[in-house]
Amino acid sequence: MTTVPVPHRVIVRRPETADTVTLCLEPVGAALPDFAPGQFAMVHSFGRGEIPVSVSSVQATGGLAHTVRSVGAVSEGLCASRVGDVVGLRGPYGNTWELEQARGADVLVVAGGIGLAPLRPLILSALADPEAYRRVSVLIGARTPDDLIARQDVAGWATAYTGVTVDRPDADWRGDVGMVTQLLGRAPFEPDGTSAFVCGPEPMIRATARELAQRGVPRRRIRVSLERNMRCATGHCGHCQLGPLLLCQVGPVVNWAQAEPLLSVREL
Repeated sequence: MTTVPVPHRVIVRRPETADTVTLCLEPVGAALPDFAPGQFAMVHSFGRGEIPVSVSSVQATGGLAHTVRSVGAVSEGLCASRVGDVVGLRGPYGNTWELEQARGADVLVVAGGIGLAPLRPLILSALADPEAYRRVSVLIGARTPDDLIARQDVAGWATAYTGVTVDRPDADWRGDVGMVTQLLGRAPFEPDGTSAFVCGPEPMIRATARELAQRGVPRRRIRVSLERNMRCATGHCGHCQLGPLLLCQVGPVVNWAQAEPLLSVREL
């Protein structure tokens, strides 16, 4: 891990939606230590500042990808980056999805909106080692069809089941409409032998994790990513605090047994 931004060049800029892009990066000099699915980097837009962003791709060559939505000055600067531009990265920070603990089990991935990006490396890792897991299913929800990301990836994933639903369809949408939880009944999984991985808006995380627990998935085998208000990546500023947890240190991935009582407290 480094505390000084390491220069990385943008080698691919891929628009995902009207306000979201994926930046594929390669180190200009020495690479950062290896990242694992679920971890994040502090991504620096020179002259603007830095923000925490989970990795959406991890390469053995040291290359990384980050999917960024333009919601503020720093993310706006990153989204405006062009091929050849240089950004800074610090990391890796945070813990991982702990996919290795799912070996021999069904893998169930549930993503909401841009929450699919931090789950993408986990999905690719699971699909690359099909003998290690029983079945891999991916459920995706988005506000509208225009808010769906990684469309080409999703279309090419050889999963046991992949389902996509939107809240507000347009005239051309022919898929499911409604909450992503409605797709759970179609995914093939044995609840007591399932590891679930959930990322998205907190209301979606709460609804999904509760539904999975009600269906019999052990709470400790439901892992959720809570990237709330992380800023410093060191636990000093306190913006990521969720009750007793400083999520940039012990997270952003935690199991539902830890998260449920905290996310049940109003305005915590």
